[in-house]
Amino acid sequence: MTENPTRKVGIVSCAGEELAEGTVSRLAALKVLHELRRGRTVTICLPLFLAGGKGDRAFATLHPTITVDGCDMRCAARGTEMYSAKPAASIVVSEIVAEAGLPAPQGRRCLNDTGRQAVDLTANRVAQLVDRLLDRHDTAPRTAESPGAITDKGAVATCSCGSGIPVTKVEIHGRTVELLALPLIFRQFREAEARWPDAASENALMEAVQIYNGVPAPAEKALYREAIVREYEAFCARQEGQ
Repeated sequence: MTENPTRKVGIVSCAGEELAEGTVSRLAALKVLHELRRGRTVTICLPLFLAGGKGDRAFATLHPTITVDGCDMRCAARGTEMYSAKPAASIVVSEIVAEAGLPAPQGRRCLNDTGRQAVDLTANRVAQLVDRLLDRHDTAPRTAESPGAITDKGAVATCSCGSGIPVTKVEIHGRTVELLALPLIFRQFREAEARWPDAASENALMEAVQIYNGVPAPAEKALYREAIVREYEAFCARQEGQ
């Protein structure tokens, strides 16, 4: 069977930073990209993808994608299906950890030993899926000495695409909370949403923010909603003043 050399698999990793499993998903995506299946994969930045990245959305529509979520909320899988197409494969780090009989990883930025084991397990699972999707059974994992190989020991979690994700500090009920990609979400929402303000448009904004910013508990949802609406209106005011 002749293989198209331009065909690649997109990897969409979890953007959540409140759980160590989110860090595992991003580091596993990096390991696949640079070490295990170098040249056969690309990563798609979830916040930029959801906020309207046309190139990433087009790729995910036309090429197979694998989503790597940290927890069973499956934000990457849901977001990919919502804005492009259903992922060709979807895995969840917490499920892989449980299958291996490991305790939950610890360390949101610098992982403990269990977290680094989880990175290896997750990356290997993704690599197997890449082979299956590309119908490649002859691809051997690269060694740590291979060009472009990375190490995840003591690594600092970043966006797996390397572009960086804007973080906004928001005051919510007397404490400071970091929320991902708010300017990107707000810009896209402002261009698309003509009904603001009303309850339906506020709900739509919250749904967009919650795809990759988890609300810790249902009781806090109203507090988050109030703060996000306030931030969005301030954003709109700044845009109108330019």
